[in-house]
Amino acid sequence: MNSSGEVPGSNRESARRHWAIDGVVLGISVGGSSNAREWNRAREWVQRADIAGLHSVWMPEMHFSPGGNTSPLLCLSALAACTQRIRLATTSLLIPIHNPLRVAEEIASLDRLSHGRVLIGLGRGFRAPLFSAFGIDPSTKRKRFDAALDLILAAWRGEAVTLNGTFFESRNYPAAIQPPSPYQNPHPPLAVAAFGRMGLAQAARRGLPYLASPIETYDQIRENLIYHREGIGDMACTGRWITPVMRTVFISNKPSICQRVLDGLAEEGRRSAPAASPKLPAALARAVAAPAHERVIVGGPDEVKERLNEYKKNLGMNLLVVRPQVPGANESQRRDSFDLLVGEVLPALN
Repeated sequence: MNSSGEVPGSNRESARRHWAIDGVVLGISVGGSSNAREWNRAREWVQRADIAGLHSVWMPEMHFSPGGNTSPLLCLSALAACTQRIRLATTSLLIPIHNPLRVAEEIASLDRLSHGRVLIGLGRGFRAPLFSAFGIDPSTKRKRFDAALDLILAAWRGEAVTLNGTFFESRNYPAAIQPPSPYQNPHPPLAVAAFGRMGLAQAARRGLPYLASPIETYDQIRENLIYHREGIGDMACTGRWITPVMRTVFISNKPSICQRVLDGLAEEGRRSAPAASPKLPAALARAVAAPAHERVIVGGPDEVKERLNEYKKNLGMNLLVVRPQVPGANESQRRDSFDLLVGEVLPALN
């Protein structure tokens, strides 16, 4: 893959092979853990997903927030040691705030120790405290993103890379160094988490897939995919063929349990509503303000099948990433939902 995100000679089949996608595949997302009990529970979910043959586990990077995951690559390395097949993915590795050569090294190391199981979703970040803490002007985040990704890709191509003359220049680095290459060739699959038009355009210019957030509504995802694909145009790249979508999905044959989950999700949304301030990006504020039912899928197996088939048919979704730890349900009910999703709903999508 070159700096535009294009795999030489790529087409639908080679892109899907690169991502290990055949039909519609299923992943799970687990957030941060604020204590050992939460970490053990997240690890149990990942091991359950690994045994079930799921495609991937996804972790975000988040700082200065309760339960945030400050180092997803570190957490994924721990999961690599206790799993066999499941791919290890970040939803939004925030490359504007990190030294890109260190990021290139850490991703390559994780890819090597896991024998090529790494996927990387890239992000820019948006919260003011994040940029303030790292001493970064937030107006430069997109330029820093592009500069960091160029340096990371150059390093993975085996080039001697220098930070001199970049946003990341430091007297502590030599003129040029050559970080190790990843296990996967040319490197792990990449995607871009984006909310607004500028982020979507940035992903499209690179030819990279747009990773839809779990808080975006169905209509937002549809609009974003249209804009993203128009930006890609005729470019032969993975961004045309890979459509990952993150959703909150819960399945139960008991309406009363489904209602408790919907109530729990609505309350979760109300708790986050104060975050919908004028300082938020407009697209994110729109998502946060939307009713829960516009961004979650809760119901019996037939209802969930029908709604997910809409995502497949109308959006081209071929990677579904779900959050198993939903509010309003106990662990037994969450496991039952997971079993229905894997054993009954996923086969109906293929």
